[in-house]
Amino acid sequence: MTTYQGSCHCGRVKFEAEGEIKSALSCNCSICQRKGSLLWFVPRASLRLLTPEEHLSTYVFNKHVIQHHFCANCGIHPYGEAPAPSGEATAAINLRCIEGIDLAAIPVTHYDGRSK
Repeated sequence: MTTYQGSCHCGRVKFEAEGEIKSALSCNCSICQRKGSLLWFVPRASLRLLTPEEHLSTYVFNKHVIQHHFCANCGIHPYGEAPAPSGEATAAINLRCIEGIDLAAIPVTHYDGRSK
């Protein structure tokens, strides 16, 4: 397993995530379309916040299932949290916030969240 470092733009939200990045998901729902994030899903236990939680703000909408976390200072969205279909606590990490990876080398699956 690899441990990746990530942060928001200003650095007030920093985290580590453990796992192997094999693919990313690009969703076209109303919020993901606007954010432009590429999502990597890991068990929530594989994500470790390195800065105080109070540096985050959280946005929920629609069914109030996904907690969209963003930096209260710079507004960047490093990750979200929600239960997976199996019920397991899951983090959806914005790969654009991970340091030192080649995004062009990661296969992207397009998900039609707008129709769901």
